Amino acid sequence: MKRIALPLLALLLIAVALVSLYLGKYRLPLADILAFAGWKTAGGVELTTEQRSLLTNVLFDIRLPRIMAAILIGASLSVSGAAFQALFINPLVSPGLLGVLAGASFGAALGMIFSKSWLAVQCSTLLFGFAAVGVAVSIARIFRAHSIIMLVLGGIISGAFFTASLSIVKYAADPSNQLPAIVYWLMGNLSAVDGRTMLLVSLPMLLGMIVLILNGGRLNAMSMGEEEAKSLGINVSRVRMTVVFLSTLISALTVMIGGIIGWVGLIIPHICRMLVGPDNRLLLPAAALAGAVYLLVVDNVSRLMFSFEIPTGIVTSLIGIPFFVLVLKNAHRSWR
Repeated sequence: MKRIALPLLALLLIAVALVSLYLGKYRLPLADILAFAGWKTAGGVELTTEQRSLLTNVLFDIRLPRIMAAILIGASLSVSGAAFQALFINPLVSPGLLGVLAGASFGAALGMIFSKSWLAVQCSTLLFGFAAVGVAVSIARIFRAHSIIMLVLGGIISGAFFTASLSIVKYAADPSNQLPAIVYWLMGNLSAVDGRTMLLVSLPMLLGMIVLILNGGRLNAMSMGEEEAKSLGINVSRVRMTVVFLSTLISALTVMIGGIIGWVGLIIPHICRMLVGPDNRLLLPAAALAGAVYLLVVDNVSRLMFSFEIPTGIVTSLIGIPFFVLVLKNAHRSWR
């Protein structure tokens, strides 16, 4: 099963992505989509100018960026969650452990109040996501402690501070326009995704995930404890900061794209650990593929289940909480 898990997950992701391209509120005939695909790839298929314009708008301008966003967000959160669980040797760790999600949320809310530019909001989101993790790392260094425990405590303090700051921002926001926008965005939603943003963030997210996956062997050593890792020649401080920096980067970028989407980085690594085992060289790529499939399916449910669209973050929470309870029953068997 371990040998074929990755190819199967990759094929499943391709299948779900193609089905997602077909699904939508605006019904497109399958024959028109196939004809359009044939025209794009080989040419020679006769389509009217109106048909080409409609299919290009629906498929490439609306659905494809959203599919890309769901894939990248799901993969990024799952990989960063799995990497953190190995680094901190704790199966209950999630990407928001060091306060990045709280800081990014605060930055986005602050940007919404002081600027009408979406680019400014995105930059503020990324900046304060890194600031929150910087606060956590600084707290650990102030006390001259390089242990994992002190870093976790710094993350708790940083997350609490930026969560409280977010409450202040929401209290100061205009209740007619700004506050509803902040609250709705914090629920997690992919409806505002556009192609330009996805082209901008896709490369750093992919590079971050690739580097984390390539560090799977080092994370195997780190999951045995710092002393054991050092005895194997691992530069513990370098690996730790690399994982923290890259996980912060890709997690902050997910918030920048779609707001807070919880539980993905917690439950998907558990599922993949039961499928492929604790070896991070397999676990991390499996988590990336499974997380992408999971969030893509959840996003389809959130936009198609009812006549109105449910924020994706709400659906991931509703599914994640009971599912995590079921996963915990067997998770201890596959951890370490």
